[in-house]
Amino acid sequence: MSTVDLSNEDPVVVWGGGAIGGTIAAYWARAGVPVLMVDVVQEHVQACRTAGLQIEGSIENFTVRVPSATPEELRGRYSRIVLAVKATATEQAMDALAPHLAPGGFVLSAQNGLNELVIARIVGPQRTVGCFANFGADWLEPGRIMYGGRGEVVVGEIDGAVRERTVAMHKLLQIFEPNAVLTENIWGYLWGKLGFAAMLFATSLNNDGMDNNFGDPKRFAAFDQLGREVMAVARAQGIVPLPFTGFDPAAFMEGSPESAARASIEILSQRRRGAAKKHSGFWRDLAVRKRKTEIDPLMGKVAELARQSGIQTPAIDTLIRLVHDLEQGRRELSWDTFEVLLDVCERQRNPTD
Repeated sequence: MSTVDLSNEDPVVVWGGGAIGGTIAAYWARAGVPVLMVDVVQEHVQACRTAGLQIEGSIENFTVRVPSATPEELRGRYSRIVLAVKATATEQAMDALAPHLAPGGFVLSAQNGLNELVIARIVGPQRTVGCFANFGADWLEPGRIMYGGRGEVVVGEIDGAVRERTVAMHKLLQIFEPNAVLTENIWGYLWGKLGFAAMLFATSLNNDGMDNNFGDPKRFAAFDQLGREVMAVARAQGIVPLPFTGFDPAAFMEGSPESAARASIEILSQRRRGAAKKHSGFWRDLAVRKRKTEIDPLMGKVAELARQSGIQTPAIDTLIRLVHDLEQGRRELSWDTFEVLLDVCERQRNPTD
């Protein structure tokens, strides 16, 4: 077994070479940034460090060799580790990477969900940096990633401070996304994305694609109710969710008119009509890769926090149950499955019907 030890050069370690991590690592490698990608798929590691990692799609097409290793091959300690695994694998990845985190080093979470809470519990909040990534990409096969849509990339400390390390990571992320943002409210972005993620999970209950789901007026009640439940939990946590392109959390806050929510959903539909990426990564997990989704660490965490705050989340609870049914083969991706969620949401909006 070969080993990789670039600790003297202290490259940025990207732990997870899938859609998010692989795309960012490829851009850094092409720009000459010392980077080391770590992934559990041996074939992917071998392809990226020999033939190169191919980025393709509507944004750019290029191939670049990315130094890569499996966790078993990795040696040394590193001061900057970007964690980009699925939220379901966060604890397992942290157990593997913690011995490779240098004293004074930090882990930046480029993931879906509130994984910063898990990372902080394992290595400490002072060694945890938050990140919001909302671009469209899919892992296709070893050595190939489809980068199909630019989106926001935001970095920020979990305590709201701005430190030298955050400024440095912001500059690095600008190599990939020139409009990357340095924020003092990373939790606002992360909770905003959770509201959007709830809606993406709903579009993943059928095969119609994001544009057709968001563009169908009769499905609006499902997206509206999910958004309002997530925002209610966020506010109970003392978080002010922030908007990002195509999604405005304020439209789903208590007291916000239905017209604002409809306008927000219409923007989501319009933005996806011309996009190369038609389905969410959650749908790909169910329909293509046939594996568990991130429903539990994302929506399950929201439901857990809701219960702690005494907030009812019938739409989120139903969504979790339906995704579990799909994961375990008890239901199929179909309108019938989506309609179960829609019926629950319509009853919440019209309780006297």
